[in-house]
Amino acid sequence: MKTPQDEIAALKDQIVTHEVLNKGLLVHVTELTKQLNELKARNDDLGKQVVELTRKLNENSSNSNKPPSSDGLGDRRKIRKKKKPTGRNRGGQPGHKGHSRQMIPVDQVDRFVDVYPEHCDVCGEKPPEVPDPQPWRVQVVEILEFGGREIIEFHGHTVECRCGELVAPTPEQMPSSAFGPRLCSLVSMLTGSFQLSRRQVPPFLKVTFGIDISLGSVSNIEGRMTNATADPSDEAMERVVSAQAKHVDETSWLRNAARCSVWVFASLTATVIRIAADGRRKTLRKLLGRSRGTLISDRASVFLYWDMKRRQICWSHLLRLFVGFSQRDGPAAAFGHELVEYAELVFLYWRRREKLPREEYVRLMEAVKAAMKPCLERAVRAELADVSGSCANLLAHWNAMWTFVYSPHIEPTNNHAERELRPVVLWRKRCFGTQSDRGDRFAERMLTVTQTARKQGRRPLDFLHQCYSAMLNGAPAPSLFAAA
Repeated sequence: MKTPQDEIAALKDQIVTHEVLNKGLLVHVTELTKQLNELKARNDDLGKQVVELTRKLNENSSNSNKPPSSDGLGDRRKIRKKKKPTGRNRGGQPGHKGHSRQMIPVDQVDRFVDVYPEHCDVCGEKPPEVPDPQPWRVQVVEILEFGGREIIEFHGHTVECRCGELVAPTPEQMPSSAFGPRLCSLVSMLTGSFQLSRRQVPPFLKVTFGIDISLGSVSNIEGRMTNATADPSDEAMERVVSAQAKHVDETSWLRNAARCSVWVFASLTATVIRIAADGRRKTLRKLLGRSRGTLISDRASVFLYWDMKRRQICWSHLLRLFVGFSQRDGPAAAFGHELVEYAELVFLYWRRREKLPREEYVRLMEAVKAAMKPCLERAVRAELADVSGSCANLLAHWNAMWTFVYSPHIEPTNNHAERELRPVVLWRKRCFGTQSDRGDRFAERMLTVTQTARKQGRRPLDFLHQCYSAMLNGAPAPSLFAAA
C-alpha cells in the first residue's frame, strides 16, 4: 500500500518529467518558428522571382526592345494590333498611282537585236526584213555568267509583206520579261536559297550590278521560277521515295501567321522539302506513299504505319533522352547513367566499324543489345514517372533501334535530315514563313532544287538558269540527276 509520501514523490517525478518535456517542446517550437520564418522569406524571394520571370516571359517585340525575330512561332498574330478587315484584296487599290519601268537611254544599251516576223498570216510567205523607223522596243537586263550586267534592246519590226499586208512579230518572238533568265535565277537564289528578304534584293542588285528592280518584280520572278522548278522538284521526290534509305523529319511552319508543318525527305542523292497543312499520319502517307525502303526517323507516332523491321530510330534522340534520365533524382538517375553508357558504346563501335571485321562489329553490337534490354525492362517495372513509359516505348521500337547493325547502308542517327532541315528553320526565323500557297510552293521547290543540286555536285544557279530558260522556250525542264 502506497503512503501519501510515495504518491507525493511520484507526482514530483511527473512534474519534473513534464518540465523536461515542456523545455524540449519549447526548443522544438523555437526551431519550427525559425524554419517557418526562413520558409516565408524563401517563399517571398520565389514569389519575386516568379513575378520577374513572368514579366520576362511576356516580353515581345511590341512591349520591349526585343527584335521581332525573337517572337515565338504563332506569336506574331497575338501581338499584332487588331485591325478590322476591310474586305479588300492585298496590293495596290483602285486609284493608286502606278509606277512603270522607264526605258534605259540608248547610249547605255550594250546590244541591239532586230526581230522580224517569221511569216505572213495572209500569204504564208516570209516578209522582207526591212527596218521599221519606229520599232516595238523591249529592253532586257541580264547579268553575265562571270559578273557584270548587259542591257539588250530588242526591236520588233513591223514590215509590209509582198502581198501588201502589214505584219508584226508575234508576242512569242519578243521577250516576255524585262529581266533575263540568269538574273531571274539569281533573284530566286537570293530569296529562296540565301533567304534575303524581298526588300533586300533591289538594293543588293543596285549596289552590285547597277540594276533597278521593283519589289513587285521580285515577287513575279519568284512566281515564274516556282513554275519552272515544278518538274525537277517532283523528280527529286520520286528519287527519295524509291531510295533504299530515307531520312524523314518534321517541324512547324507559318503560313500567314497560322501554324502548319514542313517535312524534309532526304536520301544520299536528293533532298525534298514539302510544306503541308499538318504533321499527321494521313498527311505523311499522302506525301511519302506506301512503306518502301528503310525509314530513319525519331519515335513519333506518325511513323507507326511503317513496318518496324524497316525503320531505324535515331540514336542521337535516344542519347539525349538517356542524358535527361541521368540528370534526375533517385532511381531514374541510375537507369539513365546505365543507358547513357550503352548509347556511348553504340556510337563508339559505330565510329570504329571500318576498322573492325564485320563479324566482330556485329558481335560487339549484339553484346550491347543483350545488356541494354534487361535495363529497359527493369526501368519499366520500377514504375517511375516519365521514365518507365519512355522505356516501354523503346521496347516497342526495339527492332527498329538496331537495323543499322545488320544493314551497312543505314545510319544510326537522323542527323542527315536535321541538317537538311536547317535552312528551313532559318527561313522560318528570318522571314516568319510564307504568306500564301504560292509562297509555300516557291519555298519548298527552291530549297528542294538547290539542296539536291549541291548533292549532285552541280551549281544551283546554273541549274535554275537552265530551268528558267527551258520554261521560256517551252521546252521540258532539265533533269536534276542527269550528268552535270
